Amino acid sequence: MTEERRTYLFMPESAYGPTNNCIGIGNELLKRGHRVVFAAERSWQGKLAALGFEEDLVDLAPVEEPAAGADAGADAGAGAGDEADQDAGAFWKEYIKAVSPEFRKSTAEQLETVTLPIWEELANGAKHCEPQLKAIIERVQPDVIIEDNVIAFPALVTAGVPFVRIVSCNPLEVPGEGVAPVFSGLAEDDREGWAAFRAEYERTHRAFWESYNAWVQEQGAPALPDLEFIHTGVENLYVYPEVLDYTDDRALDEHWTRLDSSVRETEQAPADLPASFTDGSRPLVYFSLGSLGSADVDLMKRVISVLADLPVNVIVSKGPLHDEFELADNMWGAEFLPQTKILPLVDLVITHGGNNTTTEALHFGKPMILLPLFWDQYDNAQRVHERGYGIRLSTYGFTADELQGAVTGLLADTALRERIAAVGADIRSKDGVSAAADAIERAGARVHA
Repeated sequence: MTEERRTYLFMPESAYGPTNNCIGIGNELLKRGHRVVFAAERSWQGKLAALGFEEDLVDLAPVEEPAAGADAGADAGAGAGDEADQDAGAFWKEYIKAVSPEFRKSTAEQLETVTLPIWEELANGAKHCEPQLKAIIERVQPDVIIEDNVIAFPALVTAGVPFVRIVSCNPLEVPGEGVAPVFSGLAEDDREGWAAFRAEYERTHRAFWESYNAWVQEQGAPALPDLEFIHTGVENLYVYPEVLDYTDDRALDEHWTRLDSSVRETEQAPADLPASFTDGSRPLVYFSLGSLGSADVDLMKRVISVLADLPVNVIVSKGPLHDEFELADNMWGAEFLPQTKILPLVDLVITHGGNNTTTEALHFGKPMILLPLFWDQYDNAQRVHERGYGIRLSTYGFTADELQGAVTGLLADTALRERIAAVGADIRSKDGVSAAADAIERAGARVHA
């Protein structure tokens, strides 16, 4: 136990990646004897308490009133976020399912039809829960507040205690002239493309950013950096392996700490796999488009049909719409899988390129095939591809031959597999979760300095 017990309040984005990242770091702080409270979105109710955390949850949208005749004894604070009615992260699952047809557009075209609407939805959630957060902070009396999200919640930076920011998306979220613009998925040498994308971002986002920045300041918070939606903290953490990082092109000050990975230890062991999956008779592939990307059922079906013809076994993370498609004979899967327990077993990962899966795959030394859909997934896919740790394919334009060729080629590339295995061993030795807890404790020490 540390010399002084402190209270740490986490406010993660509702999606699985950021929340799981905070779970891993929060668990390390628990082990060090601290009090850890989660101000997560209400669909996580019960799931965090089961891991030893306190819950003081928020609604990101108005709670629906119970229909006439509904059980009057139901939790008055549950409503649309009731654990019985929604899965964790449900706030974003339905939204992404509705907008998924737009994923077929280029990253520049998505700025107006995907990226901006996501920012608007995030802003609506922040505005709705601002008074809730103020009340939570008053109840919890945290020593430090930690946010793993992409948008500012003013209450978190006006509480009078140290604020720590976690970036668990691609670190291009922190901009710089020497790096590609975030959400672009553009190559590191495509300077002309960078300029055009930045101009389109300015055109599509300037007016909204100005209105949100004005609201943030009306709540008593500092102004936001130009065209950015979140403040920096007294300590700032970002999750990205050094071998993929942009450190040669952009210098961050001493208040930024890179975590080469941040892998939680709270997941249970996987269910028993079929014997043919563990006897070494065939290569083992893990296929996951994340809890949000897997809502694109047609894409899930297409990838499954292509992989069905290969002499490999495939573990499939089926996601929330798991009952809308069937797996092939060489596959096994479930709605939810303990990813950090699955990854050490496999030879190859097929992923959407979410930051959580990308960093965890490298943590365990696995090559990747990347099929990005939206947000920062294009940036991760491009970075893995141009750094030689996997292959980026056109998510909706790949041919069966291209996907099958990528699978067989990466599995046969012994030199690459050995190089990635060595990278994974180095990442694991750096113990990113402990490094994150150290930085958060440094922030806590400022309270009594």
